[in-house]
Amino acid sequence: MRRSSGVLDARHENAAPSVRSVRRASAGLEPRHDLAAPFGCRCASARAYASAVPNTLRSRASRHLVDIAPLKASPAFARLWIGGAISGIGAIMTHVAVGLQIYEITESTFMVGLVGGISLVPMIVAGLWGGVIADVMDRRKVLIASSLVAWSMTLALVALSFWDLHLQGEGAHAPVWPFYVVTTLNAVAATVSGATRGSVVGRILPSDMLSRAAALNGIAFGATLTIGPALAGVLAAGVGLPWTFTIDAILFSAGFLGVWMLPSLPRLGERVEAGWPVLKEGFSFLRRSPNIRMSFVVDIIAMTFGRPYVLFPALGATLVGGGALTVGALTAAGAVGTMLASLFSGPVKRVHRHGVAISRAIQAFGLFAALFGLATLVLSLDGHEAAEGWGGIHWLTLAVLGVCMAGMGASDEVSAIFRQTILLQAAPDEMRGRLQGVFVVVVTGGPRIGDLYAGILATAVALWFPPLLGGVVIIALIAVLTRAQRTWRDYDAQNPTP
Repeated sequence: MRRSSGVLDARHENAAPSVRSVRRASAGLEPRHDLAAPFGCRCASARAYASAVPNTLRSRASRHLVDIAPLKASPAFARLWIGGAISGIGAIMTHVAVGLQIYEITESTFMVGLVGGISLVPMIVAGLWGGVIADVMDRRKVLIASSLVAWSMTLALVALSFWDLHLQGEGAHAPVWPFYVVTTLNAVAATVSGATRGSVVGRILPSDMLSRAAALNGIAFGATLTIGPALAGVLAAGVGLPWTFTIDAILFSAGFLGVWMLPSLPRLGERVEAGWPVLKEGFSFLRRSPNIRMSFVVDIIAMTFGRPYVLFPALGATLVGGGALTVGALTAAGAVGTMLASLFSGPVKRVHRHGVAISRAIQAFGLFAALFGLATLVLSLDGHEAAEGWGGIHWLTLAVLGVCMAGMGASDEVSAIFRQTILLQAAPDEMRGRLQGVFVVVVTGGPRIGDLYAGILATAVALWFPPLLGGVVIIALIAVLTRAQRTWRDYDAQNPTP
């Protein structure tokens, strides 16, 4: 507001008490001069007080709730965010449905875990070379091409699932290997798309909004993980797996529209050709960047030893009960934690010691993973007879496991917000595609190693063993690494260094 005169300034200062004075007066710490003032003045002061209190409450709320400024600042980011949230629901539905489909065909947790193991090496290659392509080509074109490949693989899963349904009528099942092939190709396309999408955000938003954009992405991811698994469980139990895959194919169109409407995003600077020298340059930068490198290492540890998702089909079928309903409920519980952490992410913009924040969040993740394993162990000693449907569920254990998954989701999201911010703030734009490729390899490849780890140990020992052991390993390794690397402990977002 324009200040026209000193008299006007004094009048406004007298009529509108500061937030601090309102707080002190309400607590009885400020003198009540208005009681000795004329009646009209007391009314004016009361009105000012009444208007200041809601403003104070709104200010407090805004400090704790997620900041939506990135959605207002960049329409391109808003479209990409909305489309990604909608298509992400379908993607998570398919992820859950693939596990249910393969378990239905093989009745083996190990075979479900192989979905991640088989696709791991192709994903690593795709992430690295996808990052190179994103750094030398128009990122919008790369996103369009990879999205079309992923869409076609979803349609292939629809066809395979309907084929298996047809064979079930004849007392047989479809072979499992085509599902491995299609899911691997889908993972490759998603890896290239993820590497490119991450590098796009740094181009369409200013640097000071990156942590808030990461929190918004966490809300979208949490919403997809909340709605997607629950919807997958209900649809799989209701209309069957083929129609679950079909709905994913329909929802994918929203994400593609967000990609299609992006502006052209060519490489900044001199033109270069994709090839080994460009990839080597990225590795050289990573070797000189201990903080970025550490952000990858700590996440690999968490995802390798702390992911119980591959155990869910067996837990639903043999221990907790409920079948697909339990699978959907547990996966959704993790998503609720993710979404709540993002929703109340207002304080992230005031946190500058990102390295320490990440380490503490991952140790909390390990604690909840260990509690998940302990609760599963206790149930295995209870003698509960698991059965399909709502009536076959051990509700107390399901609730405890759900709380553990929510805690894991929340702590993982806090870690993800700061890791992604480090990656975008500390790296120059011409390196972001390659580093995002490594990031996507970590966040998608790490869970696949974790699925393989959990599948093997659950088959060899018991369902409770992988998360209980893994949680303890996470807490110990993160403590050792954080103490060993001083630059990680001292990392400050106000002076970001790779």
